[in-house]
Amino acid sequence: MIGRRLVLVLPLLLGCASPPPNGPTVRVVIPAHATFRAVTDSIAAHGLVASPLWFRVLARLRGADRAVKAGTYDLPAGASSWALLGILESGRVATVRLTVPEGLTLLDLADLAEEKLGIPADTLLARARDAAVREHLGISAPSLEGYLLPETYTLPVPVTADALLEAMVAEFERQWAPAWNRRLDSLGLSQTELLALASIVEGEARHDDERATIAGVYLNRLRLGMLLQADPTVQYAVELATGARKTRLYFKDLDIESPYNTYLHPGLPPGPVNSPGIRSIQASLYPAQVPYLYFVAGPDGHHVFSRTMAEHNRAIEEIRRPHSNGR
Repeated sequence: MIGRRLVLVLPLLLGCASPPPNGPTVRVVIPAHATFRAVTDSIAAHGLVASPLWFRVLARLRGADRAVKAGTYDLPAGASSWALLGILESGRVATVRLTVPEGLTLLDLADLAEEKLGIPADTLLARARDAAVREHLGISAPSLEGYLLPETYTLPVPVTADALLEAMVAEFERQWAPAWNRRLDSLGLSQTELLALASIVEGEARHDDERATIAGVYLNRLRLGMLLQADPTVQYAVELATGARKTRLYFKDLDIESPYNTYLHPGLPPGPVNSPGIRSIQASLYPAQVPYLYFVAGPDGHHVFSRTMAEHNRAIEEIRRPHSNGR
């Protein structure tokens, strides 16, 4: 009974009130297999507890001295010992949020991860292209391009390249509906081929209501054996060759020799050319049944769709006069 009363009374004596939200925090790293004395010494060295002895006594009474989880913590300054032990027991480690926009390439993602997470861009690129990493994640594509789902991620710090890639592939797999596998069979496409198509749609579409139509145009071209002539694939080929993304293409860029250049090589590219979002994936799985073979973008990002080359050329003249760079 005495021990139970101490457990109830000591938190009151040591203070259980939570610190104000969004108050100052102190970052503390608890190594794996650290003794609780070492944990206490580290917390005391950061000025979070006044009495290491009382902190260890309270932890022993609570049973927390055997339950602290390793990790990096942002511990609130001014929190009670009871509150600190609760954080360490629960494993509420420090986290960081990363928002990955739709349509980023691996190179773009590597730059973003370096800027926001401190992961060296070269490290992330190497891991994303490593065959052993792909095998571990169950991805048979040439790289993880296209399998890294654009989303907002909350990740425990410090974030490694492998941890980020695993989280993004896991989110892709979580959102990939089982029914979509049957749909792939209906379309006669593999998952990687579908993602390649979706990445082209992602690169072309500026308005959601056009995604399914754009997908329908490219599938029409595939069925007829036409060159896809998709600008996003050429942009990707240029990026692979130069390490820099080119937002505006010139006619000379269309001649770049690359298996990703769909102006030169028939069919879909070897793999995705960016990370398509769910909307582009769905549009590619369930494309609009349209008679169009061509389209050209207007100033507001909407496209004019055409059945014939003659119609397409007229649309180019009307929309982009005097500069014509239609497909």
